[in-house]
Amino acid sequence: MPYSPREIVSRCLRFETPGRMPRDLWLLPWAANHYPQQITAIQERYPSDFISPPDVYQGSSIRKGDPYEDGTYTDEWGCQFTNIQRGVIGQVHHPILPDLRDWQGISPPYGILPADWHTARQLVNQFCASTPQFVMSGACPRPWERYQFIRGSENALIDMAHPDEYAMHLLNKIDEYYMRELEFWSATDVDALNFMDDWGAQKRLLISPNTWRSLFKPIYRRYCDLAHAHGKFIFMHSDGDILSIYPDLIEIGVDAINSQLFCMDLPKLVDCAKGKITFWGEIDRQQVLPNLNPEVGREAVRRIARHLYDSRGGMVAQLEFGAGANPETVLAVFDEWEKITS
Repeated sequence: MPYSPREIVSRCLRFETPGRMPRDLWLLPWAANHYPQQITAIQERYPSDFISPPDVYQGSSIRKGDPYEDGTYTDEWGCQFTNIQRGVIGQVHHPILPDLRDWQGISPPYGILPADWHTARQLVNQFCASTPQFVMSGACPRPWERYQFIRGSENALIDMAHPDEYAMHLLNKIDEYYMRELEFWSATDVDALNFMDDWGAQKRLLISPNTWRSLFKPIYRRYCDLAHAHGKFIFMHSDGDILSIYPDLIEIGVDAINSQLFCMDLPKLVDCAKGKITFWGEIDRQQVLPNLNPEVGREAVRRIARHLYDSRGGMVAQLEFGAGANPETVLAVFDEWEKITS
């Protein structure tokens, strides 16, 4: 009897020979705006094994606008993003905390969390019982990025170089909110919790690895411990070259990580991580997916497979279909994964 999508993903994460590689297609609104028919064809041919639960959050009186439309968007924390390209997310140009000493004025959006946790859990649990797919949580904490949104990227990097008591107060306030959010999801029947923070530049970490270990590793460890204490897997996303902290992420218990493999030294990644963590994709968004020649996508898959593929598990056929990507190359990537793993 064939495995369900939930079983395929779970067996992949446990290195228990899932039978085929799990599939996961990330879609930005840009792709949906430009290639709706091609997306439908890809999804029909290669349906995702992952799914999101129903939205159980409350509305926000602070949130205004659409994050994927031209103009400005204010999120539930009060951070304002300016967007000049429809279908992608903009940037914060005017941070709401220019003076770190005013950290007490920052109010985490506890009001958007479910008002009635029991009813909300029931709704999520009913959904989980009704689907054969692997259900990710409806929350994605991002403490470092949230710190940047509040302070601005330049200020945030300066703060991390010499973190003072005010920086720690702000970081702790952010962390406390996200832990509360994850506590709700850990008490539901979702299969996994997830979090994200973009830590890598093109060739190195954005801050000192030792500073990262001092300030952020303990935060992420708590996320992992919470997930595992409730029988959940834990997934992470981080862009850029994060090779220097891969061993740390394995140590604290991250089960699967979505990272830009093409920014890193693959042989070194094999040495420190293969067989110890699941590579949740991905295929290069800078040079490969925008390429008009689908063969470039197929060769990218073959390259990753030569280094990281293991029939026992540890690899998800995932990519992000975002701005500039060629739909024929996207399809070729999934075709090649199917050929290699069949």
